Amino acid sequence: MPHRSPLARAATAVGSAVLAGALLAPVTASAGTGPTPSACPAGVADVADCWTGQDDNGAYYAIAVPHDWNGDLVVHAHGGPDLGDASDPARSVEDLDRWAVMAREGYAWIGSAYRRGGYGTRMAVADTESARQVFEETFGVPGTTLAHGQSWGGDVAAKLVEVHPTSYDGVLLTNGVLAGASRGYDYRVDLRVVYQYYCGNHPRPTEPQYPLWMGLREDSTMTSAGLRSRLQECTGFQSAPADRSALQQRNLDDILAVTKVPERTLESHLRFATFTFRDIVHHRLEGRNPFSNVGVRYSGSHDDEALNQGVERFAADPDARRDLTWDSDLTGAVTVPTVTLHAIDDPTAFVEHESAYRATRKGAGTDDTLVQVFSRESEHSSLSNSGYAAVLAALDTWVDTGVEPTPAGVAASCLNFDTTYGSGCFLDPTFEPASYDSRVEARPGGHRWPTMSAAQERAWSRTPGIGIEP
Repeated sequence: MPHRSPLARAATAVGSAVLAGALLAPVTASAGTGPTPSACPAGVADVADCWTGQDDNGAYYAIAVPHDWNGDLVVHAHGGPDLGDASDPARSVEDLDRWAVMAREGYAWIGSAYRRGGYGTRMAVADTESARQVFEETFGVPGTTLAHGQSWGGDVAAKLVEVHPTSYDGVLLTNGVLAGASRGYDYRVDLRVVYQYYCGNHPRPTEPQYPLWMGLREDSTMTSAGLRSRLQECTGFQSAPADRSALQQRNLDDILAVTKVPERTLESHLRFATFTFRDIVHHRLEGRNPFSNVGVRYSGSHDDEALNQGVERFAADPDARRDLTWDSDLTGAVTVPTVTLHAIDDPTAFVEHESAYRATRKGAGTDDTLVQVFSRESEHSSLSNSGYAAVLAALDTWVDTGVEPTPAGVAASCLNFDTTYGSGCFLDPTFEPASYDSRVEARPGGHRWPTMSAAQERAWSRTPGIGIEP
């Protein structure tokens, strides 16, 4: 959509107090239940009014409009994916609380919980865009509309501005899974097979066998607690090193060294390679395999030759890989200013995802509208409020003025925001991540970015039944 002038934005902001009062009885929107006044989460309760609703596809959403609204909107895409069958009404409210800094900085905010759990980037894109439309139908057109996504939501938001290039003025991607699913989950494929080589208990020899690319057989009743028990049995990861057996310690050392997965998130990565892989394969791809480890040479263990001879190997079904690629991979065809923020020691979406995204944008010829900022933080699900405020302001100013920010400038501005939030400034303007394949073993042909060009995306879009059903 056309970006509105500063004068128009000012008029919007002046009228926002009147508008917010009028919206206690919001106009009828196309949403399934329409926005209904709701209690705000604690993080924004003192600065905003809130609404919740459900759109025509069944996706719940939450809205916050600050009492002192600046006239701009942040459209949020959440991470995950969650694995529940239905939309979770609590999810978008929780995210509003987690990113309360955005409303506190004066931005209206809307986030969708998506119509269901489970994988589906384009489904999440459609539901996020639906949420934006609900906001506009109810509150009017904002001065500036910015997309934001964190974790898997980073992939969703990046795809959102590719699919809807005229609806957003800029996009902020934080700790994003920006390599797409066709390569972005390869290290979890490797974890799944390397774990089984050393541990042999997932499945056990006495249990029904299945190819490991499934993650888990469809009818398994295994729980997260059950998986944790098997991981502890094999590696003693929950025990102090002195309490582990020699075999447990060697298994743990080998698994971590080969996969480069941090010890503190070993369990969460294995859960993803188990339960989310099952969702992708059985629920989204009709039992077809989108993953491959053909041609991978595993290294770093106490006996690499034995590992490479004994580890399970498999090749992807071409149609399954095409469907997953089309659903989630990024073309880099982005026409709006883009700022990314990534924790250097992110233990879940490794910082090397940023190298994949830079290569994707460079391959598409759009890297001139990409600014990447890095933070000396070590968490995945949330970062310093001062840092969020700094990158959000930098993006908004870029949209307003056309002047591209620099990492050094963003880092300097963070200090001003920290006087308000006191959460610390950790931005490192000199950091550059290593290549993606320095962290994740590349499959044959796995050095080319983007993984799917805009032309290939258009061609595939004419294939009946392509992708993942909503």
